[in-house]
Amino acid sequence: MKFSFNKRTIRYSIALGFVLLVAFSYYANYRIEKDTQPYISSDVTALPTMKVGVVLGTSPLLANGMANPYFTYRIEAAKALYDAGKISFFILSGDNGREEYNEPEEMMKALLKADIPLNVIYLDHAGFRTFDSMIRAQKVFGQQEYIIISQQFHNERAVFIARNNGINAYGFNAQDVNKKAGFKTNLREYFARVKVFTDDLLGVEPKFLGDEIEVK
Repeated sequence: MKFSFNKRTIRYSIALGFVLLVAFSYYANYRIEKDTQPYISSDVTALPTMKVGVVLGTSPLLANGMANPYFTYRIEAAKALYDAGKISFFILSGDNGREEYNEPEEMMKALLKADIPLNVIYLDHAGFRTFDSMIRAQKVFGQQEYIIISQQFHNERAVFIARNNGINAYGFNAQDVNKKAGFKTNLREYFARVKVFTDDLLGVEPKFLGDEIEVK
């Protein structure tokens, strides 16, 4: 049996696919924001005390060579959380996929400059994605609970992923970047939330796991 598709049928199919994508994107964003609201705060006193804080990586510099405010504000938030006695150790999780690019090392240097002692810092060089960072903190570093340190939009997705995998995670919101400067990041985040659900459906695993590391 042969099937023939006229132009109108093709147009309708494309339009339907687009509507479904938009609807699913809206659902993914609404669900993540709603489900994580009780576990995220910009107030350090509102968070529980936990052993570990997981700082999510980003480049310290923008493409134009200027300081990346996302990075700067995350370091400031990490120090505030530590100084308040809310955490005792850090897992710095980021991308080190190339020799010349090392997010965890850059975060460590910044925290050391902020007078955080070296012996409370652990580096996760395989945090290539937020999903990887969350699961590796549990399976490699042995943490069943932790506080995530990033901007609110990022914390919402990270906390959702962690809690969906049985981790008692909270998020401490670093200062955000103004909407105009962060437009591309926020747009990318909108669609990254759709991938959270497709990853779960497909049973995606972290790119690397490896030997366990004890945080002590």
